[in-house]
Amino acid sequence: MRIAIGNDHAATALKFEIMEYVKELGHEVVNFGTDTNDSCNYPEIGARVGHAVVEEGFDCGILICGTGVGISIAANKVKGVRAGVCSDVATAHLIKEHNNANIIAFGARIVGSELAKDIVKAYLEAEFMGGRHQMRVDMISDLEK
Repeated sequence: MRIAIGNDHAATALKFEIMEYVKELGHEVVNFGTDTNDSCNYPEIGARVGHAVVEEGFDCGILICGTGVGISIAANKVKGVRAGVCSDVATAHLIKEHNNANIIAFGARIVGSELAKDIVKAYLEAEFMGGRHQMRVDMISDLEK
C-alpha cells in the first residue's frame, strides 16, 4: 500500500517510529508532516494528508498530533475523507471494517509507541465489510453534497 502520513510538532518522534514500522510491514510511506518540534499548524497537515488520500492515489493516511482529534477534524473537512481517531486496537479494526475510514488518527500524548504500532497494524490489516455498512458510508458521503 501507498500510505500518506502527517503529524504536528507534538508527534514528530512517534511519526518517525510509525514510518519505520509501516516500511517494515512492506508498505510505502510518504511524509507530509513536520520533521521538527517547532510549533506548526495541524490543520494544514491534516488537509495535506486528506488531499493526498482523496486526490493523489494514496491508499490511506495516518495522522498524529497530541490527541489525534484536531488533525482528524481538519482532514475530515476534505471532501471524501473519512478519518477516525483510535486509541485502541478494536476501534482501529472497526473504523475500517464498518466505516471504511481512509485515514486513521491517534494522539502521541495518548498512546505509546507500541500501542500506536498495534493500532496501525490492526487498521492496515482490516478490510471494509461492505453490506449494510456500505449504505451507511454512502449516507455519510451524501452529507458532503
